[in-house]
Amino acid sequence: MRQPPRHLPEPASGPPTATGGILAAPPLPPSDRPEFSEDVWVEVLKSVDRTYEELVAYQSELESRNADLESVRAFMTSVLAAMTDILLVCAEDGRVLEANRACEAVTGRSKDILQGRPVTDLFPDGDGALVTRDLTRLRSGDTVEAVERSFRTRNGSTPLELSITARRDSRGRYEGAVLIGRPMGELRRAYEDMEESHQALKEAQSQLVHSEKLASLGRLLAGVAHELNNPISFIYGNAHALDRYTRKFEEYFDRVEAGATRAELVELRKDLKLDRAVRQMRSATSGALEGAERVRDIVESLRRLSAEGAGEIEPFDLRSTVETAAEWVIKGRASSIPVEIHAEGPVWALGRPGHIQQVVMNLVQNALDAMTGSSVPQPDPHMEITLSQSGGRVCLEVADSGPGVPEELTLKIFDPFFTTKPVGQGTGLGLSISYKIVTENNGTLSVANRPEGGAVFRLTLPNGQTP
Repeated sequence: MRQPPRHLPEPASGPPTATGGILAAPPLPPSDRPEFSEDVWVEVLKSVDRTYEELVAYQSELESRNADLESVRAFMTSVLAAMTDILLVCAEDGRVLEANRACEAVTGRSKDILQGRPVTDLFPDGDGALVTRDLTRLRSGDTVEAVERSFRTRNGSTPLELSITARRDSRGRYEGAVLIGRPMGELRRAYEDMEESHQALKEAQSQLVHSEKLASLGRLLAGVAHELNNPISFIYGNAHALDRYTRKFEEYFDRVEAGATRAELVELRKDLKLDRAVRQMRSATSGALEGAERVRDIVESLRRLSAEGAGEIEPFDLRSTVETAAEWVIKGRASSIPVEIHAEGPVWALGRPGHIQQVVMNLVQNALDAMTGSSVPQPDPHMEITLSQSGGRVCLEVADSGPGVPEELTLKIFDPFFTTKPVGQGTGLGLSISYKIVTENNGTLSVANRPEGGAVFRLTLPNGQTP
């Protein structure tokens, strides 16, 4: 990072001279000349001119960073628009702040009409009272399990599998709630007609897989929003500071070009505090660039996370992939459970890094669910992720301190639609999809119980280290 310029000497008088496009001040009588030479004054003006050119360059860079921010915003908007589940965001008083297109389609009302209305108006009387109770529990700090509620539509009402989650600020204070509802009518009809139409069942399965991915992404949105808010606020504040400094220099340059006397320029320089502005300008620019780089890193992580398609099998650092996946899951849940990652340096594996990252996220998510959703309180919940290498394979172990997996279920846990979670809290597809992905990457995935308690999932992949 460039060091801020040192205090510059007072400008010397001399004949009007064009220096870098800036006119020098008119000469003063010899008796009033300062002790330093005219060359110093020329260097001062050159330095100010260079600083102005750097400001222009920094402004172009900031505009580029702003384009990156707009790209992130468009990405999030497209994700919300693609959701087939109903999504409602409420304020602290229960009024609707945001609704997605699926909600508009089901209710037959535009977002502009929905905004500002009590969210309970979208549920029939009995279910509206239950939703009010759920929001009250969230405000008091409790959690609300997924429930079934009737939802008003343009043609009457439809049952929803409703998930209600609190929105909280950085201090943990309640700011409102997010309601995500999954219409259950089509899913029920698909199961009822399973024997009559096998094709209908396959379509329902495909929809469930898609919903599982969207649900995982939805859990990350809170963490993503928090991560983006800090660097964006930093960029915004520094950009305002740079704008103030730019206006000061523009005023000074205008006076120079207008032929102001040396005394007037000295006084103006003192009034505008240009020396301090030059020092602070570099700090503000450096801060804005640092915030923009953080946004760039977040965008890159989201791009890797959303990667789809077969992709190419290639060597990748499994440790970096694990750290990124665990970070997103933990931030999305705002979990206080400690997670320890044990690895010595990079661990190179061979596979599709984007797909393996999804598997790791599923394993970390399941471990957290096992520890927080157990009916038996866990005295010291924690998770350990260990990476090791042996021969031509690398191994990843995700161990938790939960209740473990019953022995009779270890052979079924990777079957599609098999889940130990209560009804409405899981589709039973996460581990099934993970097992399929690992197999396609020439790896293995297994589960066992730890002697000290809890379960451990073991993933192996080919070693990607170059011989």
